[in-house]
Amino acid sequence: MHLAAALVVCAGAVAANPVNTADAPPTTDERLVQIRETETRFEFPKYSSRAEWEARAEELRHQILFSAGLWPQPPKTPLRPRIFGKIERPGYTIEKVFFESVPGFYCTGNLYRPSGMPGPHPAVLSPHGHWQHGRLEDSELGSIPARCINLARQGFVVFAYDMVGYNDSLQIPHTFDGKREQLWGITLLGLQLLNSIRAVDFVSSLPDVDPSRIGCTGASGGGTQTFLLCAVDKRVKVGAPVNMISAHYQGGCLCENAPGLRVDTFNVEIAALMAPRPLLMVSATGDWTVNTPKVEYPAVRSIYALYKAEDNVHQVQFDAPHNYNRQSREAVYAWFGRHLLGKPQDWAPKEEPYTAEPPEAMRVFPDGKLPDGTPDAKAVTEYLIRTAASNLEALMPRSRRDLLRFRQTLRDGLRHCLCVQIPKPEDVKSATVETHRSERFTASKLVIWRPSVGDRIPGVLYRPSTRPIPKKVALVVDSNGTAAACGSQLGTPSPLVTLLLRRGCAVLSIDPFLIGEARPANWQGRKEFRFFTTFNRTDTAERVQDVLTALAYIKARFPKAEIAVWGRGTAGIWCLLAAGLASQLDALAIDACGLDTSNDESFLGDLFVPGLRRVGDVRAAASLCAPAKLMLYNTQGRFQTKWAEWVYQTAGVRRYLRTDASLPADETVVRWLTR
Repeated sequence: MHLAAALVVCAGAVAANPVNTADAPPTTDERLVQIRETETRFEFPKYSSRAEWEARAEELRHQILFSAGLWPQPPKTPLRPRIFGKIERPGYTIEKVFFESVPGFYCTGNLYRPSGMPGPHPAVLSPHGHWQHGRLEDSELGSIPARCINLARQGFVVFAYDMVGYNDSLQIPHTFDGKREQLWGITLLGLQLLNSIRAVDFVSSLPDVDPSRIGCTGASGGGTQTFLLCAVDKRVKVGAPVNMISAHYQGGCLCENAPGLRVDTFNVEIAALMAPRPLLMVSATGDWTVNTPKVEYPAVRSIYALYKAEDNVHQVQFDAPHNYNRQSREAVYAWFGRHLLGKPQDWAPKEEPYTAEPPEAMRVFPDGKLPDGTPDAKAVTEYLIRTAASNLEALMPRSRRDLLRFRQTLRDGLRHCLCVQIPKPEDVKSATVETHRSERFTASKLVIWRPSVGDRIPGVLYRPSTRPIPKKVALVVDSNGTAAACGSQLGTPSPLVTLLLRRGCAVLSIDPFLIGEARPANWQGRKEFRFFTTFNRTDTAERVQDVLTALAYIKARFPKAEIAVWGRGTAGIWCLLAAGLASQLDALAIDACGLDTSNDESFLGDLFVPGLRRVGDVRAAASLCAPAKLMLYNTQGRFQTKWAEWVYQTAGVRRYLRTDASLPADETVVRWLTR
């Protein structure tokens, strides 16, 4: 389900109040049972206004770009296109093309152009999908040459380009994958979306192309490429994804699944990002688009209705297996003709006979020999990592004027990387499970949850009797759970809780996702499968979310109190990532756990979150904490603090940042948090 379409709920109940049946906490954390995958049946959310949809659409575009490793957006480099080997045929020509999407990484394909027609012409991008012969496939169920030749004869410039690892795209295999690469947001899907965006740049640069009239069409995996490109690049004015937009199947290849891409969304919602530009949905009775007329099309049409542009979306379905056959192609010819050539509504061209060229005549590198000095997969990957790291350094603020751009960019990237929400106080509910009162304090066991999600976060709250309305609340999160932070007995607070209570500070401790009481008995772990992180958050991301939810609870329960955060053990990293996204925090004490931030290996274990290195990981999170007081301890000389020092200095609050290579005494931390 789409979580952004959450119910609006009242603020969390006061902990001491009795629990109403209607407000009873969930008995099970839904995140343990709602595991989404490529064959999950998704439901399209209802949007009541154009403004609501457009806010969601902007979020989704950023989510797609981040998932593809294209946010923050890297600078575009020269394409250096090579166009050669012209073949002349009646009504059209074919040329071989390769250009550099980034320096040294080639996008390869064929350029079909109309001949004997004055330009400039509209252009159509033609990603091919998982046919055996890629862009050279010429079969009854799917012929790429057929659609390119016929579109060229009709007056279109057509660029048919390779998926990564197909035909002439020889540098990186179509099996490209790896956790280190994912840390930097480098994936097969991202490389292909990069190629598609640069393909728009390429055709727009051609003198015989009208850059205001660009379309895109492809089937199957090419359909996925089509609606992803249409979603993020508004220069594509008309789209026709074929046999792919489905509510119950999201695509089964690496090039269709990148980490974070479909967390809380799915292909139908992504396809709707095309609105209000013209979109043709082509489906078949013999594949996963069988329900398009009754399910997917009405859902997408509901978004077009918000723009009063229902005439710009249409669907056709054919009784056929998975395909881009002649019937499907003719439907697309008519759609592009009406919207890019200005043909009348009843224009319905039939496909003309064609002759596909021999594959060897179409190949950009017919002998498989790339130009001398062409980088291999490792070299391309290292270049992309260096570029991402350099782009991060360039974001570092040199003046206070730069701070706002820096904070907005990295905070947005960090939020999309973790796929977390920043709950409002009214989004969170709580209920008391048990209460203990003494002369010095009141202690309560709690459950905190978000009704829109169905999560369940156990917690313990201590309030000093001397200050029933505390001026400060400390959120203490320990990687060993509330028992380690607060003590195993509710009425017997731990020494650190006692220290905080003595200084008039209320204390909330939680058991984040799968920690302490949040871990079911005999738990065997979440069933992870291929593309797990495409649809689901990692354990680390869920724990960061729980810290953010606990902070929203504190703001609801104690709206005027200052908030301090103390992350102990590995929970220090969870709290630091959450603090980088949170607002209105007063003081933080973070156990850095001796994390070595200088190498990728430190982030490939339990802390693994795809894309984390691309947004600066915990180093960026620490810098985003300014101007709150921040104590980073147990750095062991391995946790790099240069960025945090830079930002705190630029913000004029350098004295609020303290670093310590060792573990300080609890008394030292408490003084830092409460003075």
